[in-house]
Amino acid sequence: MAASMILGAVLAGGQSSRFGSDKALAALGGRTLLERAVASLETQCDGVIVVGRGEVPDRPCAGMGPLGGINAALHHAHAQGYAEVLTCGVDCGGLAPDTMAELTPAPAYVADQPVIGLWPATAATSLDAFLATDAKHSMRAFAEMIGARPVTLSAKTANINTREDLAAAQEHIDGL
Repeated sequence: MAASMILGAVLAGGQSSRFGSDKALAALGGRTLLERAVASLETQCDGVIVVGRGEVPDRPCAGMGPLGGINAALHHAHAQGYAEVLTCGVDCGGLAPDTMAELTPAPAYVADQPVIGLWPATAATSLDAFLATDAKHSMRAFAEMIGARPVTLSAKTANINTREDLAAAQEHIDGL
């Protein structure tokens, strides 16, 4: 595999506590949120994995939030020869076709939704060290630690945390 390959990673290991059921399986526009996220990454990446659902478990363990998913994706990418990882949460409703281009060069993240980011696979060791500290394990703190740039995307991405968010996203898709 060439060193310039990009791995897409859907972070799907959350508890969906605000949603009330497994939001990865919730339908939006006739497809599940998981299907939409995978499909949007497939158009921009050389391979796609789902993190936190058995295929690739969160690292170092479940319950670490998005950083556990990103850490697992970075380690998987590094082991498989990918140079970078484009991440999104299962709850984003899918990414716009030019998201990766807008985040290039890595490291970069979406300013108002930092779980969406383009990360170098080599950041795996830095994230291991960060997660081993007693510091607050926030996405922005990790991003700042590795010098990631915040980016404002030209197209807003959904952030579906509640059933109301899902209804609003559906209205947007339906043109209401």
